[in-house]
Amino acid sequence: MNESFDWDSLTFSLTPTDTMYITTTTGDEPWMPGDLQPYGDVPMSPAAGVLNYGQGLFEGMKAYRTSTGRIVFFRPEENARRMQRGADRLKMPPVPESIFVDAVEQVVSANEHWVPPCGKGAMYVRPLLMGSGPVLGVAPAPSYTFLIYVTPVGPYFKGGMNAIDLIISEHHHRAAPGGSGGVKAIGNYAPGMKPSKEAKAKGYAEV
Repeated sequence: MNESFDWDSLTFSLTPTDTMYITTTTGDEPWMPGDLQPYGDVPMSPAAGVLNYGQGLFEGMKAYRTSTGRIVFFRPEENARRMQRGADRLKMPPVPESIFVDAVEQVVSANEHWVPPCGKGAMYVRPLLMGSGPVLGVAPAPSYTFLIYVTPVGPYFKGGMNAIDLIISEHHHRAAPGGSGGVKAIGNYAPGMKPSKEAKAKGYAEV
């Protein structure tokens, strides 16, 4: 455990850790286990499918340190299956459940000193699946990247588990029927940023 880190001041924000997991494939090749690499920027073509057409997904889960020092997850296989459903919706090759879960375990283990002490927070695990290959026309990318990074986090809302004030927006829609709202597509989230900022300016925690 990182004894010099101020665990009492954790918020839900990015703290760069040491190691990430990455693997790539082409559209017609099976996924293979990837490698642990130092956390850092990922080179990508400006014509990448994820940058031009939003062909990408993310997942989110947490790892916790118990009172006995063990590090535990809650059903990471369900996150793997949800990402597979999203990959089907966005025409990307689904990552096998075994590779997904093994990757989660590897990257958390490699960064275990960043898992907060029991009761001080959690390690947030962020898997990404994206069309990283270049494509000009509206079509699936020719190659894909599966990446996982982790960061220690505190509660999502400042008040922790206390009640929060919310507002319902009648003027903005996060997802339309028949669209991508049923999966964790990266493009689902940017349209919610404007109403969220407006709600917080009025004193609400979220919209």
